[in-house]
Amino acid sequence: MFPALLMAALAAAPVAMPPVVDTHIDAPSLQVREWKDLLNTTDRDFDAPAATKGGLKVGFMSIYTSPTQDEQGTANASAHQQIDAMEALAYRAPYRFVVLRSARDYDPNDKRIALTFGMENAAPIGDRLDLLKVFRDRGVSYITLAHSANNRLADSSYAVGRKWNGLSPFGKQVVDSMNRLGIMVDVSHVSDQAALQAIALSRAPVIASHSAFRHFTPGFERNVSDEIAKAIAAKGGVVQVTFGTQFVNRKDALGLRDYFIELKKFKDGVVADLAAGRKPPKTEAEFDREWDAAHPYSPATVREVADHIVYGIGLIGADHIGIGSDFDGVGEALPTDLRTVADYPNLANELRRRGISDADIAKVMGGNLLRVWRQVDQLRSE
Repeated sequence: MFPALLMAALAAAPVAMPPVVDTHIDAPSLQVREWKDLLNTTDRDFDAPAATKGGLKVGFMSIYTSPTQDEQGTANASAHQQIDAMEALAYRAPYRFVVLRSARDYDPNDKRIALTFGMENAAPIGDRLDLLKVFRDRGVSYITLAHSANNRLADSSYAVGRKWNGLSPFGKQVVDSMNRLGIMVDVSHVSDQAALQAIALSRAPVIASHSAFRHFTPGFERNVSDEIAKAIAAKGGVVQVTFGTQFVNRKDALGLRDYFIELKKFKDGVVADLAAGRKPPKTEAEFDREWDAAHPYSPATVREVADHIVYGIGLIGADHIGIGSDFDGVGEALPTDLRTVADYPNLANELRRRGISDADIAKVMGGNLLRVWRQVDQLRSE
């Protein structure tokens, strides 16, 4: 066969799927809000039939709590409820799912879909270091230090204004304790200063659990800069590329940045109205609906996600890139051919079409994260 024909044949052939490890699936908060039978086909991004079809081996279920829950003191209870919900799924179908408490529980020969947890926003621990071990023992394998607002630990990339100029003194204690407990430090969502400080402070590899590359979205701090990506790689960690159009598409990324700016103005206006005895002109839910109607998502495809992955491989090497989809977390803002956990093969095939080797595709689809997860666990001292 002529070389050109051989290359065309290889590009057309589907990739034999390696084990997929996805570090960010938002099924738990949806399941608590509205239960669905995830053992069967649903309209969710994650369910058992789709996960089996897509080759998902380990799904990090995102235990998300909001800044509002943090303010109201309900984040801890919400986190436990979300873990309970996913445990219930696994316990109801032990032939289909298994819950992993740590990297040492992972068995590559187990045919079941493994569920473990990533805590998105450290709000559930409040100001108590001892709660880190409680959640570690329940299976929380990474913690995103902050989310969409500055918190007790760190500044957020979305926040208008900075509270700590990076990590707080308590945040530095948390990073140290996470290292001792074998919990991966996650710098997605935090400000650049917080990310660089956490990476420098950590004695273990650090991850960005669901971030894309700012190279494609200048001005959008939520995505990792080249500097931060290189620092993560130098520490032995991984950047887990996310799929949402708000992260991979420049227009949508800047729209999301502007949303948080305008939301802050809206909330400040509500506070002023209430203080003056006036009724606010609209609720936050109405604000969100109006914003979404005025800012429709751009169409995106697997090619844009692959752009970020290929760029990352060129920047920091194939040993430091993975995937953190944000399935069930961004609504309809997903590429047309990466809609559910059944669609991972579309990404693998696109990477192969770009000339990425099968060995490197296996690293990106899960091998790199498994390595880092094990390394962080092995470094734990309690």
